[in-house]
Amino acid sequence: MSFVRKNDTDKKTSFGVIVGNRDVFPDHLVKEGRKDIIDVMNELEYKFVILDEEDTPLGAVETYSDAKKCAELFKKNSDKILGIILCLCNFGDEKAVANTIKLSELDVPILIQASSDDINKMDRSSRRDAFCGKISVTSVLYQYGIPFTLTSNHTCVIKSDEFKKDLIRFEKICKVVRKIRRARFGQIGTRPNAFETVRYSEKILAFNGISIELIDLSEILAAIQKLKDDDPKVKDKIEFIKNYTPTKEFPKDGLLKLAKLAVIVETWVLELDLDGFAFQCWPSIVSNFGIVPCAVMSMFSEGLVPAACEVDISGLIGMYILQVATNTPSAIVDWNNNYGDDPNKMVLFHCSNLPKSFFQDTKMTVHPIMAEYDGEENTFGAIQGKIKTKPCTMLRIETDDIFGEIKAIVVEGKFTDDPLDTYGGYGVIEIPNLQELLKKLCRSGFAHHVAVSLNEVGDIVYEALFTYLGWDIDFFNK
Repeated sequence: MSFVRKNDTDKKTSFGVIVGNRDVFPDHLVKEGRKDIIDVMNELEYKFVILDEEDTPLGAVETYSDAKKCAELFKKNSDKILGIILCLCNFGDEKAVANTIKLSELDVPILIQASSDDINKMDRSSRRDAFCGKISVTSVLYQYGIPFTLTSNHTCVIKSDEFKKDLIRFEKICKVVRKIRRARFGQIGTRPNAFETVRYSEKILAFNGISIELIDLSEILAAIQKLKDDDPKVKDKIEFIKNYTPTKEFPKDGLLKLAKLAVIVETWVLELDLDGFAFQCWPSIVSNFGIVPCAVMSMFSEGLVPAACEVDISGLIGMYILQVATNTPSAIVDWNNNYGDDPNKMVLFHCSNLPKSFFQDTKMTVHPIMAEYDGEENTFGAIQGKIKTKPCTMLRIETDDIFGEIKAIVVEGKFTDDPLDTYGGYGVIEIPNLQELLKKLCRSGFAHHVAVSLNEVGDIVYEALFTYLGWDIDFFNK
C-alpha cells in the first residue's frame, strides 16, 4: 500500500525541439542533426514536438515563415511542452530562433546545443560554425530578455553521453520551474509563538505562483473525533505505521491516534490537491491530543508529499524544490551544533520527522524532548536515527518582506561517518568554508531551518530559481 498518492514519475516529459539552419551552410548537417536529436529523444524516452520535413525545408527553422509554423506547432502543444531544445547543427539563424520563441508565447526553459566541428572536416561541405552561431543566438536572446540554459561544454555531439547528461539535467530544471510556478501547499495550525524566524509572506508567494491553503489545528482534531476506531482506513494506516519503521513497543492509544491523524491529513491533502504541508507540530497537539505527529510527517515526506514541522512554509518550499529536482524524499533540519573544534563540520538535527530513507537505521519512540514536559504517554511518534553518509544539497528559502522578494541560499556538503552519541534525527556534515556560510546566514536573516536532500543538485536548483524564476539565490562557494 502506498502512502498518500503516486508521484508523477510515470508521466513522460515533452519538449519542443527547434533545429536551426542558415542558408550559406551545409544542409546535410541539418538533416543529419534532426535525425540524431530524434534518436536521442526516443532513446531517453522523452516525448517531443518537432516540425516535419514537409512543414519547412528539412524540418528546420531559418526564415520568419518557418518561425511562424514552428511557433504555431508549439502553441498547439503548449500544455505538454516542459521546455524547448534548440539544436544548432550549423551556424543557424538567430533571428528565426528568437522569433519562434517569441511567437510561441511559451514561458519555459530553453536549452541551447551547438554541434562540434570535426577538425578533419573543415572544408565548405562539412564545416558547421555552430560554435560561433551559438554566441550569436545567445546574444539575441539576451537582447530580447529571453532566459536560457547552456550545455556543459560550448559545443558537443548530439548523440554523445555528454549531451544526454545535459538533457537529463535540463529536464530536472524544467520540472522545478513548472512545478514551483503552480505549487499548492497547506498550513495546519499556527507557528509556535516564539518562532518568529519562520514567518513568511503569503502575498509574495502568491505573486510567484505559490498558493497556500490554511486549516486550523482544531478542525483537524474535530475531524479525528468523528472518525471511528474500526474505520477501514484507520485499520490500514495502523498496519502501515507498524511496518514503517521498527520500534520496541507500539502504545495502542498512541498508534490509534497517529493512524487517525494520518487518515484525516491525507484526506485533506488529496481534496485540496496539495503538494505538501507545514504542521503545527507542538505544543498544542501534544497537550490536546496526546501524540507527536513526527512519524506521520515522516511518512508523508517519504511518500513524496513533503511535510515541514513548526509551520515552516518557507522550509517546506525548499523541501519541495529538492524533491522535484531529485525525485527522492527531502527533509527539514536545524543548523544545530558545532562538531568539536573542526571549523568545517557541524551537526544537522531535528527531533524528528525525517523520512526513513534518510537514516542508516531508525526507530519510532516517544519524543526525546517533549516527553520531559508532557510525559511519555502523550509523546509517542518521533523518528530517531543517524543520517546516511552521503553527499547532500541544502536549500533555504525566505520571503524577504523588507525587499519584497524571495531569496534563497543553496549549499552542497557531505554527511560524514564521524561518531556522535545523541538523540533525534542527526548527522555530522562537512561543508567547505563553513564559518563564512554561517556568517552569511546570520547577516542575511535566514532562519535556523534548512531543507536537505541526499543528492548533489545545487547547480540544478540554482539554474531553475535564478535563471527562470528570478529569485535572489546564492550558490554558496560556487
